[in-house]
Amino acid sequence: MGVIRTDKWLHDSFHKPIEICEKLTVHFEGALASEIYDYLTLHGMYHPFGNGNEVVKKLQKNKVWEIIQEESLRLQKVWEGPNIPIFVFPSDKDNRKLTQDFNGKSGLAFKDKLLLFISEDNTEKEIRALFTHEYNHICRLSKFQKNEKDYVLLDTIILEGLAENAVLERLGEEFLATWTSYYTNEELKKMWKNLVLPNKDVPKNDLKHQNILYGSRFYPKMLGYCVGHYLVKNYIEATNKTSMDLLNIKTDHIAQIK
Repeated sequence: MGVIRTDKWLHDSFHKPIEICEKLTVHFEGALASEIYDYLTLHGMYHPFGNGNEVVKKLQKNKVWEIIQEESLRLQKVWEGPNIPIFVFPSDKDNRKLTQDFNGKSGLAFKDKLLLFISEDNTEKEIRALFTHEYNHICRLSKFQKNEKDYVLLDTIILEGLAENAVLERLGEEFLATWTSYYTNEELKKMWKNLVLPNKDVPKNDLKHQNILYGSRFYPKMLGYCVGHYLVKNYIEATNKTSMDLLNIKTDHIAQIK
């Protein structure tokens, strides 16, 4: 399906996001529009604000929808990935974590759809980096033979590590997420051994899974993301494999767990 022209939805209903989410109910089986909106705002979608239509115009001027469509066609071919609907919305400009750790942008990838939340301040390369990261998730979810609902912590951190290493491969170190530089290799090695490895089988529906992934409560900031990136980087250095090669390799193998 490719990129859906959500800019038209936004011009009509920017201040009525529930109306926008009504259009998404066909893609979220059994969910109400209000439930969808609550879920999307947890992951970076905007809350209505005064000059919203100006933000949409700025995103159009920046050719956000065209850039993502171009990247979609390119990576679908390179990674032999699925053709899924892609929805673009402004990001939550007041979300401090989004600003600090993800430079004001985020995404939500499912096996059969992708939602992207983008700031009017994001550059073309940043948009391409975001799409690369999120579409890599979709390719991994479609090629790795494990149902996403059965993912444990190790599956999730490797998923994130694969995606960010795909950004490194395509766009270079300059466009990696800020969290990739939070810790030294020595610190990451200790975190992996002491904090993540003992919890590698914690399921997705356990709060501890999210706490470790994002570094909530008493865990180091962005712990799971950072360790996942570290593990994938080590595996690539040891094997010289590409992003395409890694899409269906088992999680334990990438983490080099004997």
